[in-house]
Amino acid sequence: MNKENKPLEIRKNVTMTRDDIMRLIPHRPPMLLVDTITIDDNDVAHAIYLVRGDEFFLQGHFPGNPVVPGVILCEIMAQSSCPLIGDRLIGTTPFYAGINNVKFKKQVKPGDEIKITAEITNSRGMVFFVKAKAEVDGTLCVQGELIFALVKNENLQINM
Repeated sequence: MNKENKPLEIRKNVTMTRDDIMRLIPHRPPMLLVDTITIDDNDVAHAIYLVRGDEFFLQGHFPGNPVVPGVILCEIMAQSSCPLIGDRLIGTTPFYAGINNVKFKKQVKPGDEIKITAEITNSRGMVFFVKAKAEVDGTLCVQGELIFALVKNENLQINM
């Protein structure tokens, strides 16, 4: 709940900042991997993450030639899609239930601004199917289907 004890309202065409995103999902630095998210009129999430170069996952991956790991790119897409689930996130934690047909097309490096698009393609109860992709400078880097299950979590310590 927010300061007024009301659920966080996700409004279309309003850009959420990192503070807003942290009120919605349980991720915190260094695992918060999205800078901004906007949901458009067609219920598509548009997110941005700037690879700064000092991220923990770049340390040793690879010395002299840092590359964002593919699993991190999938996590960035996953976090970008969470606002699409809306108030069903309250009191739950989104866990991966599957990752299908993921294709990696281009390396992502420090200084790259990743632009993510994601949309829910189907849902069954508390399970959500998301189609997502990430691009840098208009070039596709990764795409795939992500599946999430929302698991109740009474111990969740975020300020919804």
